Amino acid sequence: MSNSETFSSWENLVKKQLKTEDIYTILKKENLEGIDVKPFYNSVQKPMANLPKVEESTHLVATYHESLEDDVFAFLLNENVENLVEKTIFVNNKDLAEHISPQDEDQYFSLIDVFDENNAEINDQLVKELLAKAFKRNICVDVSLHQNAGAAIYQQLGIALAKTKELIEVYGSEIINKLIFRIAVGGNYFFEMAKIRAFKLVFNQLSKEYDLDDIPYIFAETSLRNKAISDNENNLIRSTLELASAMIGGADAVYSTNYLVEKSTDISEEISFKQQIVLAYESIINVFEDASNNSYYVEDITQQIADKSWAFFVETEENGGYLESLKQGIIQKNIYDHAVEEQKWVEEGKIKLIGVNLYPKLDVKKSVEELYSEKEIKAVRCAEMFE
Repeated sequence: MSNSETFSSWENLVKKQLKTEDIYTILKKENLEGIDVKPFYNSVQKPMANLPKVEESTHLVATYHESLEDDVFAFLLNENVENLVEKTIFVNNKDLAEHISPQDEDQYFSLIDVFDENNAEINDQLVKELLAKAFKRNICVDVSLHQNAGAAIYQQLGIALAKTKELIEVYGSEIINKLIFRIAVGGNYFFEMAKIRAFKLVFNQLSKEYDLDDIPYIFAETSLRNKAISDNENNLIRSTLELASAMIGGADAVYSTNYLVEKSTDISEEISFKQQIVLAYESIINVFEDASNNSYYVEDITQQIADKSWAFFVETEENGGYLESLKQGIIQKNIYDHAVEEQKWVEEGKIKLIGVNLYPKLDVKKSVEELYSEKEIKAVRCAEMFE
């Protein structure tokens, strides 16, 4: 049986089961990203080669705690810890970064954002201080804030490219392989997988404009956007799926933000890290190179997200670049428009948050106007409307 006959047979079966000829209208899945999602796939337009990652296996990153020192290889540090030897360290504190001098056997990465979003400028002194350090990756391009503020996936990736371009213009193209990208991963499982893959495509495309062939170093953390104060167990399930998306998509490092919203305990931090351990050691999904490649669905949405991200980047450049777009309020307005639309979908139940707008359904207590500002990029959890 040929492919076309197989496709036709499958299509006829679906029509029979749904008792309608118009299956595409019924099965079409609406989304806020403007991505065309088909009811089913039997091919992909442009098959891709495997998209590599920088690290051979994904780093599992834990918030530092002395009880974890023997068993954990990679830590996120907010304050100084003496005598950490042969560990991979992600530095999350500006003052700490200034005082650290790594030894040869150490692997240090900076997670400090060098962009001041409020004043629309790059902290030049901080960049120079960080570049002087013997870090594996010195400069962090942070778009986790944008995801947590409600930016669309293509906006997040377009902004990451635009921030990269700003750095290249000031410090030269040699900064490209000194960058680490901090990305927050949301709950749309396959879209987030495709987001990480799409970023590899568009970043590589940008690097080629400077006669390079680089891929990005991606530090992926779980989102705050979809977390709720009630039903912490739901947050735990959400973030486990987000970690899986990041690993399958090919992140170089993953970090689980605490599932207890607005508080943290030693137990919750330990459980947050154990999510990663179970996924990596039992599901073994942190070692594959581009595990989702050849999935027609993931390939198709990867390409669509890449195209939309590049278009958003080009549009930002036409507006004068990232910093100029911030000064004019364009970026803030773009994120605001998408975030408000997403919040309305949550309010209407089109996006479901278990224990918030479904099982049980809580009452709305805060308006969109109270939660969002057109002039500021700030993290807002969708559940805040009901809390």
